Amino acid sequence: MTDQNNIADDQASEHPARPVGAHYRAPGWFTRNVFNRLVAVLTRSGVSVLGSRVLEVRGRTSGEPRRTPVNLLSFEDRQYLVSPRGHGQWVRNVRAADGELFLLRGRSRTHYQASEVPPADSVAILRAYLKRWKAEVGVFFDGVGPDSSDEEIARVAPRHPVFALSER
Repeated sequence: MTDQNNIADDQASEHPARPVGAHYRAPGWFTRNVFNRLVAVLTRSGVSVLGSRVLEVRGRTSGEPRRTPVNLLSFEDRQYLVSPRGHGQWVRNVRAADGELFLLRGRSRTHYQASEVPPADSVAILRAYLKRWKAEVGVFFDGVGPDSSDEEIARVAPRHPVFALSER
């Protein structure tokens, strides 16, 4: 029986940075049906909850727009999206859309091109992400936090895709 809170994607990798059997922790009922919806409604109303945005990306199967709340990280004059839960649906959709996405906040809709950052190059970004949102996402990082060593963060980096954003 599969643990719904720690689902591994067993499909073949479509992307070189995504290993077969990539890590993913699915959100529970409360997060999916209450928390994410509340954050999305607030963000779409123009209220950013600690940097929240609503990610809109073309679905890889349906072609229809898919929306999910995300945390937009500004770090060293760049903007990034980090997937704390792993190689989930929005990550796979961004990859399939060749990095083309929109971030929404209120009436603002900004078009971006996302480039995946290799795990070996994402340590400083993950550290900054954890400094900002550890209270919200720390449980997904297996005890690794902003004060962990580079080696500890590098160990979990392949489980947490990072995308650098460029405005289009």
